[in-house]
Amino acid sequence: MRVLVTGGAGYIGSHTAKFLAQAGIEPVVLDNLSAGHLWAVRWGPFVQGDLEDIDLLREVMRAYQIQAVMHFAAHAYVGESMLHPRKYFRNNVVNTLNLLDVVVEAKVQHFIFSSTCATYGVPQETPIREQHAQAPVNPYGEAKLFVERVLNWYGHCYGLRWAALRYFNAAGSDPEGQLGEQHDPEPHLIPQVIRAATGETPFVEIFGTDYATPDGTAIRDYTHVTDLAAAHYLALTNILNGGKSAAFNLGTGTGYSVREVIAAVERSTGCPVPVREAQRRPGDPPCLVADATCAKQVLHWRPSHSSLDEIVGTAWQWRATRSRVPALVCPMPIHRKKSEEAWT
Repeated sequence: MRVLVTGGAGYIGSHTAKFLAQAGIEPVVLDNLSAGHLWAVRWGPFVQGDLEDIDLLREVMRAYQIQAVMHFAAHAYVGESMLHPRKYFRNNVVNTLNLLDVVVEAKVQHFIFSSTCATYGVPQETPIREQHAQAPVNPYGEAKLFVERVLNWYGHCYGLRWAALRYFNAAGSDPEGQLGEQHDPEPHLIPQVIRAATGETPFVEIFGTDYATPDGTAIRDYTHVTDLAAAHYLALTNILNGGKSAAFNLGTGTGYSVREVIAAVERSTGCPVPVREAQRRPGDPPCLVADATCAKQVLHWRPSHSSLDEIVGTAWQWRATRSRVPALVCPMPIHRKKSEEAWT
């Protein structure tokens, strides 16, 4: 079986391509390399191109006899989407419509969509269930929600079978060390904290220390990228076997604060992390934690790599190897009280 993986040279897409290959499915990666990396494409054919090229999409579908699509190719920075909404709607909506039209034309009936918890907007309850109202507060979330609605109608009208996977916070790196997170600029907390620990940056900023949380900092639900890759495979298996099209939250149901993440990085690296406290960022909710009951019951998905220490450990291993960070000698050992229990 061949599956087209758009954005398969990127962070989550490349980990999923590896998982598919290990499961006996050939991933055909289509990526324009605007944010992905050629070194991350190792487990199947690679086509460099853009989703705005409809003729290329048609040729890929025909030449590789594609039987299903996993769609990761999207701009994914919330802050950037507020500055450049046209860029996000053009790529994340218009180009996705190009892809879907070619999928329908080629009579490919199975489609897995990389969605996001940003479709919920500011949560009214925690943990967040799939039935929670969807009211995005930025163009990134709005574009993803639009595609979810399109998928629903393409299912009704064209018989497309689909799954939309709403990530909370993807994190960590391939436990075997072959893949990892490499963004420029780096928007995600864990690699930012690791860079501060290694001295690559002078400090990590904590945006908001006065939230109504146990330590005053924002809480997020982190899921290991390999567990997310497994969820994509299970979602595909589900619809191939006749399962209903649906959206699924992907998270652990356990939240960790910014300070807990910093403490985990200090445990992993053995070095203190310099921090600078700053004001809250507009639109940042105090807590985002998933209720992933549906994914567990329907897809039989069980995150197995998503403890905070394993997530941070694999991210640190990747960063140290990729950057050739020398062994670090801290000026003094870290003495820290046992951290508070994770907030669920």
